Amino acid sequence: MTGVTIDKGRSGPTTPEGTRSYWHKEPSTVLLGHRTTQKLPTTADVIVVGSGITGAFAAREVANGSRSVLLLEAREACWGATGRNGGNCQPMVYGSKPSIARFELGTYDFLKDLIARHKIPCDWRTVGGVHGIFDEDVLEAVEKIIDRLQTSHPDLAEKAILVKDERGRRALRVPQARAAVYQPVAAKLWPYKLVAWVLESLLKEFPDTFNMQTNTPVEFLQHADDKWIVHTSRGQVAANDVLLASNAYTSWLLPKMTGIITPVRGQIVGLTPPPGGIPLEHSHVWAKGGNEDYLVQRDDDGILILGGERCVAAGAEEGIWDDSHVNADIGRKLRRQLGQSVKLRAPGQEERKRLDAQYEWTGIMGYVNDGHPWVGRVPTELGGERDSNGHGHLWISAGYSGHGMTAAARCGVRVAEMIVGKEASFDLPKEYEASEERARRARRANGMGVGRMSFVDELRALLEE
Repeated sequence: MTGVTIDKGRSGPTTPEGTRSYWHKEPSTVLLGHRTTQKLPTTADVIVVGSGITGAFAAREVANGSRSVLLLEAREACWGATGRNGGNCQPMVYGSKPSIARFELGTYDFLKDLIARHKIPCDWRTVGGVHGIFDEDVLEAVEKIIDRLQTSHPDLAEKAILVKDERGRRALRVPQARAAVYQPVAAKLWPYKLVAWVLESLLKEFPDTFNMQTNTPVEFLQHADDKWIVHTSRGQVAANDVLLASNAYTSWLLPKMTGIITPVRGQIVGLTPPPGGIPLEHSHVWAKGGNEDYLVQRDDDGILILGGERCVAAGAEEGIWDDSHVNADIGRKLRRQLGQSVKLRAPGQEERKRLDAQYEWTGIMGYVNDGHPWVGRVPTELGGERDSNGHGHLWISAGYSGHGMTAAARCGVRVAEMIVGKEASFDLPKEYEASEERARRARRANGMGVGRMSFVDELRALLEE
């Protein structure tokens, strides 16, 4: 895969090149190949490893906290998972614990308000999300959850509406489904352009204290003399604090997190809509068997961005960190999936059995064995060395299990607030907190896989809490 021998479950280093994402077809001329200084600085207050949505928003918060920031990226800026996702920002209201659903809704509002306030040209549009339900056991669990939301959490109930009648299903473009959940809080966007705006703004606003170095892979970390030494392909840098915003690649730099955050390769196609296709009003999500698929349609060129179907592959692409290839079996399934799940053509017109793909790419997600991101100081149990005063200065915000667009931005903000000693501006779900106790639980549970149950089992687990 990379020519490097790696322990099972551990990520390898970022590959030099990846498949070409749809979102990278209009790259920022400011960011491509950007290195703020010709040589690496020898020191920085804070080093952020990773330039996706987590790293960008964390760096923004640190820079506003009057600290110098060095942002290191192995490839081009935002060339990892954020620049390779489905362009879908939808809080999971009915399928999450209420505290997590509210956090995701808060992240959605944070992004929506930021984009509106600064007129960020990232094609954000609120469209609402349709969750097609095709299995009776899933419907049974969903009905119980919706009932419980209406009784105990009415603020969430209005954001997850169960639609069972035929007319409603047809209106939502899922006539073949048994039912659907409509979530009005859902948007589609161009994620790369959002992050590019944040990074370009940092370069303009903090020319003396924000330094970004692309094409500078981090090779390993070292703790010495109360400093963290970050070794890169171009030399080493010492910092007071280091933040790992490296998501799926975390265990490459922090081997003790092997099996806790596991790389998983996802695949996406950009499909040509069928002749006579009617543009989709909403984004779509559905689960069938072990697969969870997601779909948005671009407004400008009509391309259907569809991701999922990784369970078609042996091993479900778990443990793979190489995004320079696509899986042919998954690609074939994605090309044949839409006609079975969403009504694309006018009523009465037969759906196409196969659609052509203009784009096809992969991205590496970080799945966590307990299902929740890690945010905060890296526990000593996992390699977070302490200084002579007993303080830890290695930080993490990673492990979004394929659901980062409604969590990562504010996770990055929150960990940056911890780094600069700022009072929390919002509550972080307790399940996300990095702690010694959680580290011990995670180490004991190591080997349980990526922590992903089937969708119906996830719903049943929620009902048991």
